Amino acid sequence: MSKTLEQVGAESRCYNFSAGPAALPLEVLEQAASELSNWRGNGAGVMELSHRSKAFVSIADQAISDLRELLNIPDDYAVLFLQGGASGQFGCIPMNLLGNASRLDYVHTGQWSKKAIAEARKHAEVNVVATAEASGFNHIPDPAEWTCSTDAAYLHYTPNETIGGVEFGFVPEVSEAPLVADMSSTLLSRPVDVSRFGVIYAGAQKNIGPSGLTIVIVKRALLGNAHKLLPDAFNFELQDKAGSMLNTPPTFAWYMSGLVFQWLKQQGGLDVVATNNKRKADKLYGAIDASDYYQNPVREDCRSWMNIPFICGDSTRDEAFLQGATDAGLHTLKGHRSVGGMRASIYNAMPEAGVDALVAYMQEFERTGA
Repeated sequence: MSKTLEQVGAESRCYNFSAGPAALPLEVLEQAASELSNWRGNGAGVMELSHRSKAFVSIADQAISDLRELLNIPDDYAVLFLQGGASGQFGCIPMNLLGNASRLDYVHTGQWSKKAIAEARKHAEVNVVATAEASGFNHIPDPAEWTCSTDAAYLHYTPNETIGGVEFGFVPEVSEAPLVADMSSTLLSRPVDVSRFGVIYAGAQKNIGPSGLTIVIVKRALLGNAHKLLPDAFNFELQDKAGSMLNTPPTFAWYMSGLVFQWLKQQGGLDVVATNNKRKADKLYGAIDASDYYQNPVREDCRSWMNIPFICGDSTRDEAFLQGATDAGLHTLKGHRSVGGMRASIYNAMPEAGVDALVAYMQEFERTGA
């Protein structure tokens, strides 16, 4: 098959369907490249600036302001730019919020919530309020059947499971406990009512920026409950007071994320971004559903906008499909090692043309087998 590549000047870029680290907007990469060695005439690149310098503080402040604007974050919420990834927060969340409580509520919908539950069990009793494990995590459990505790410090869920491609189409309203959400693969893909959450956290490497940065948005009323053994660098209250600079933050990832925030505003904000993302997902699901060869394992009302797994009718052709896709400039479509098959991650930076190219390739592969 002939290659389908996005031409960028003399350089060709593939369509990158990686689940993370994921593609970044080309405009952001080009701006960062132009500023790499000399940020705004400062004589040094962002990676070389002191995090306490006026230059970097201006970068940090602008990024925080833009993120607050994009998400309409209330003033009584802290916005933290930390390290450790979402996986690091699996342990930091209970150590910051448990206080005098001894029980935590968690919803089990896939691999990432499973990991969060395992980490939380190191710190407290975990009540799994619902699980879809028996069905192979192909849907979200009905909230009417959840068994929430009356004394939990919080209720935790994962709005989008990147591996299984299952997604909540609603914000849970089943408990009086503060709601905590791992939004690593959904934050900034659409509007969200932050006021409904106690904590939102996200690894940056999906829709936000490069890996190495973790965003934590936490209601300040929940601060002050940290365990005495929690390292200061992961203490939400201390980092809020220090402007996320209690220790040296991941400065370059912070800067890059700030450029992404500006890019999102230039697109028209999250309402426009959501419309685009839904259209991209509908195109790919439409192609899968119209085919007798491809299948998506997730119940239709629980399908992810961001991560779309699918299998071929003949699994022995998977390698041929993936090699042909790579040859066509459609990269990193291999499914997670725990589930196999294929997975297309279509985050904000994936242009609609990339989805169109994937659909065309899938149809041609189904028709010819090569």
